[in-house]
Parts: sequence; C-alpha cells; structure tokens
Amino acid sequence: MQNVVDDELLAIIFGGRAASLALTADELQLEQLGHKGELKRNFSPLAMLGLAFAILNSWTALSASLSLALPSGGSTSVIWGLITAGVCNLCLASSLAEFLSAYPTAGGQYHWVAVIAWKKWVPLLSWITGWINVSGWIALVASGGLLGSQLIVGVISLYNPNYVPERWHQFLIYIGYNVFAFVINAFMNDLLPYVNKAAITWSITGFVVICITVLACASPNYATAEFVFTDFINETGWPDGIAWLLGLLQGGLGLTGFDAVAHMIEEIPNAAVEGPKIMIYCVAIGTFTGFVFLMVLLFVSGGDSEAIIGSTAGPLLQILYNATQSRAGAVCLLMFPLICLLFATTSIMTTSSRMTYAFARDGGLPRSKFFAKVHARLGLPLNSLCLTIILVIIFGCIFLGSSSAFNAIISASVVALGVSYAIPVAINVLRGRKMLPPRAFVLPSAFAWFANLLGIAYVIITTVLFVFPPELPVSASNMNYCVVAFAIIIIISTIQWFVDGRKNFTGPRSDMGLEVLEAVKSQGTAADGFDPKLIEENGHNGHLH
Repeated sequence: MQNVVDDELLAIIFGGRAASLALTADELQLEQLGHKGELKRNFSPLAMLGLAFAILNSWTALSASLSLALPSGGSTSVIWGLITAGVCNLCLASSLAEFLSAYPTAGGQYHWVAVIAWKKWVPLLSWITGWINVSGWIALVASGGLLGSQLIVGVISLYNPNYVPERWHQFLIYIGYNVFAFVINAFMNDLLPYVNKAAITWSITGFVVICITVLACASPNYATAEFVFTDFINETGWPDGIAWLLGLLQGGLGLTGFDAVAHMIEEIPNAAVEGPKIMIYCVAIGTFTGFVFLMVLLFVSGGDSEAIIGSTAGPLLQILYNATQSRAGAVCLLMFPLICLLFATTSIMTTSSRMTYAFARDGGLPRSKFFAKVHARLGLPLNSLCLTIILVIIFGCIFLGSSSAFNAIISASVVALGVSYAIPVAINVLRGRKMLPPRAFVLPSAFAWFANLLGIAYVIITTVLFVFPPELPVSASNMNYCVVAFAIIIIISTIQWFVDGRKNFTGPRSDMGLEVLEAVKSQGTAADGFDPKLIEENGHNGHLH
C-alpha cells in the first residue's frame, strides 16, 4: 500500500473525520479494535470513579446485606469475610486492569477472551463469556432494587410492629426503584456524570455522618472487641466451615461490579491509562470503607447477634435503632444508604445497558441489530436499556415464589460476574501470560502470577458455594433459585448458539486493517490530535482472529 492514502478513502473508513486527522487517540484505539466510537466521552476520571464507587457502594451494600453473613458465621464472617473477599477481588481487579489497558472497549471480558483465546475456540469462548457477563449485570441491577425495597419494608416494620410484609409488597417497591433508575438513564443521559459526582459526595457524606452519629449516641455502651472480631454463630444448619464460607457472599456482593469501568470505558478520555487505575481504586476504597463501617456498626450493635438477625426491621435498621434509641433518628440515618442504593441502581443500569449494547453490537444477542442501535436524539442505547429493565422485572418475580429470593438474586449476580472475571484471566494464565501487547499498565511478573491464580481460585470456590441453599433442611420455598436462573440462561444461550451464533458469531468484530493504521500514522502526528506511538504499540495486536 502506498504511504499516502487518498483522503476520500480515509474519510469513508473513519466516517468523514480522518481527512482532517481529528480523531483522538481514544477513538483511534477503539477503531483499531473494530468499532466506531458512537458514545460521547463526557465522563471525566473523577466522574468515572464516582460511577464505579456508586456501583460498588461497598459500605452501603455490605451494611444492607448483613442478613447474608450474620447467620453464617456472625461477626467473624462479617469482618474477616470482607477482608478475604477484598484481597481476592483486588487480585481480580489488578488482573483485569491489564486487559483494560491493552484493550479499552465496552465489550470488556468477552472482547478480551476473543483476543487471547485459541483461534479455534474464539467464537464459543467469547459467546459464553458475553452471555454470562450480560446476565450477571442484569442480576446486579436487580440486587440494587432488592436491597432498597428491603430497607423500606424494614422502616414500615419498625414503626408498625404488627405489620406482616407480603412478598408482593416488596416486589412493587422493587419495580418502583428500577423504573426510577430507568427514567434517569433514558431521559437524563447528559446529567449522568453529575449524578455520579453527586452519588460519591452523598455516599462519603453518609459514611461520615452515620459513623460519627452512632458512635456518639452509643457511647459508652459499646460491644466488646471480642464480639466484633471473634463472635461466631451458625444458624444455617450447615457445618461451621461451610457456613462461614457461605457468609462470603456478603463481601462478594459489596465488592463485585468493578468491571463497570470497562463497560463505560468508551465514555472517558485517556481510557487506556485512567481506566485501570479507576478499576483498582474503587475496589481498594470499597474494601477500606466497608471494613471501617461494618466495624463501627458491630461496636454499636448492642452485642446480641440473635436479636439483630431476628428483627423484623432488618439488621441495619435495628443496629441504628440500638445505637440511637430513636426510631426517627434511625430512619433519618437510613436515608443515606437508601438514597445511595437508588444512585447505585441507576449506575448499575447504565453499565448493564452498555454491556448489552456492546455484546449486541458484535452480534451476540437475538435481534442484535435492534439492541445495538444508539438512539439518535438521546445518544444512548435505548433498546438495550429497555431490554435491561424488562429482564430485571421478570427476574424479580423470584420474589413471588421463594423465601430465599434475596440469596438467589445476589448469588446470581456475584457468581456470574465472578466467572466472567476469571475466564480471560484463566486463559491468559494457561497461555503463559504472553498474550497481552505492550500497554500502559503492567503488573510485576511475580505479583501478576500470584494475583491471577488467587483470583481464579476464589472464583472457583465461591461459584460452587454460592449456589448452595442458604440453610438446611432444603424445601421448595427456601432453595437457592440461582441454580434455576443459571439453567435458564444456559438453555437460552445454547439454543441461540445453534440457531444463530455458530454460523454468524465470530467474536468481537474488527473491520480495520493494519494498512489503514499505517496510513494514518504516516499522515498524522501527535500534534495533529493523535499519538503515533499508541498506534505503533498496539497496531500489531489490534487485529482479531
């Protein structure tokens, strides 16, 4: 190919922008990965950190889900389970940060799998990863509305001890939570960066205010350090060791979802550099703030785990009431996590719709062209957003048939996302960690192997454990329907694979040849708006199998 490429050809390839060499380095790298940048890059690094923190919202998710860990190991499960989950998730986040730096595309895990997998297995492995990841995010959207609706039902119970909550009561609140999040996502897209900044501000304010208030109100009647750090109870019917491991579900929930940064990466500038840092920071911040907040709650709890577990108001509200000795005070403090969960549900829905859009863009879903459309006026994948809210409402129907819906929905999100994190890392390990190109973020070799292997082991163990029923004996109403949800996903994805995927899905699409990159490189410089070094470093790896 000649060194000088006709401007008209470049204009066609780059949608009219290349002739003026106006593509940014981010858009060039995305084009190199096979996609045209259609989404606005209106998230600053701080706004994206706010989005990631709002999605994890660890202190809120951990405190709102105390009922997962307290019966399965008591305080030891709450405190040390979080530390265990924190270390393992930091290893996973660090491992995925390398992928994000090399390939900053909204497809995330399924795209990375396609780049590094064995050529023969690329379509199938990418297909499996994409379906698991999409399903995990939809389940995570459901978990936000689930926690919020549970807190609201708790408020009613605190003020009216005779109130008997019906499953459909919580289901209606759950729908309201998710419809609110949908409206913000659909019609206030330009305001989302401001919503995310407000979310992180509200979250940090709530964290500080609740900690100071409950410590001041409960003084000097704190629970003992022995209760906070060593108290163990088991009300599950499982053996003690299994029960404690089941309690890891709380820590897993509080720290999952950090791949949100990847699925929103096409909407932040300098993505290959900023994305990996944000992914690791949000897990580290979540672990630290979660540990401090849970420790404070346990110190002011009154030291009676059985009473807290048995409270109709729910563990969090009961602890706040024990600390303040005021129903009004407890409910006022509860407004912080309640609104945080509303922010979180909104942010999770944003990310879920982008993940669905990215997978549909590569032909991974039924009627992919329809779900891959970006609404011209709203500037967002509205069809994918509608699919997300519909599936979340259907998923919430588990409420109506199971007393263990809480565990089932949260297990489904944590397990699915965990598996999607482990697949690209495991493939990279099996191929000697030699599949990633030069990139801005690189782990030291020795730590990289440790982080990769520990992260994979954690996912394997928790995937098995989190589909267990939360208590024994097992009945039709208390079984963990996470298994059923997964079975449905596997059946649908398998049918879709044989009907369409096997013939048409080849993994993430790459339409751009290296000649084009060389042509752009020869015509442009960093001063023209892009970095030739970026092209040189990534050009030889930008073409997929």
